[in-house]
Amino acid sequence: MPPEPQFVIRTFSGETEAFIAQAALEANGIPSSLIRDDAGGMMPWLQWLHPIRLVVAEADSSDALHILDTPVVPEENINP
Repeated sequence: MPPEPQFVIRTFSGETEAFIAQAALEANGIPSSLIRDDAGGMMPWLQWLHPIRLVVAEADSSDALHILDTPVVPEENINP
């Protein structure tokens, strides 16, 4: 069986933002991968030329975009 197609849902110029977005998806049960071309982290300035790409499976793309596009509500603003 061929692998499921992967879709780029976001690009990032820095790894911190990319890791946070990936963690948000993982916390919601959506597997993802980061594709980057920065010489294995030895040349991080290459991320400006070749942004880090966050990819998910086609079946998860809609849910992943919804998670990343939904603003976070601080706990003190949640009514009991």
